[in-house]
Amino acid sequence: MLKPHHVLLLVSLVADGGSTPSRPDAGVPATLDGGDAGIQWPTDLRPLVTLDGPAVLAANAALQRVLSGFPKKDAGACESSARSLDVVVGLEGGVYFVRIDRRLDRCGWPVGSQLEFDWFELYAVSPEGKVLGRRAVMP
Repeated sequence: MLKPHHVLLLVSLVADGGSTPSRPDAGVPATLDGGDAGIQWPTDLRPLVTLDGPAVLAANAALQRVLSGFPKKDAGACESSARSLDVVVGLEGGVYFVRIDRRLDRCGWPVGSQLEFDWFELYAVSPEGKVLGRRAVMP
């Protein structure tokens, strides 16, 4: 079973939705183009999780929808960022179902803390990354 924080990591890595630059080196700082910039590169990469591309697009679409719903005045706060969220992705009948849970303990709050009672968001998303619907969740 996928760990939600693994999915969140993958989603944050592809937050641009898979767009590619017009040039292979466009937007890449010089230190990333052959230089090591002090990075300890692994000799054997151990993946946290492997997802297919459409699952990542679905998770990203739902995550962006949730983040856009947070108050603009709290934009810089950890509690209103992707850092405080877990993303769980499932596939059923050709539709991805994405549940987003809030984890305030990642922002220094005690484990189990909530700002709302039983907060989570649930979305149905197409393999192309289009949000098909949101399930209304009442605690």
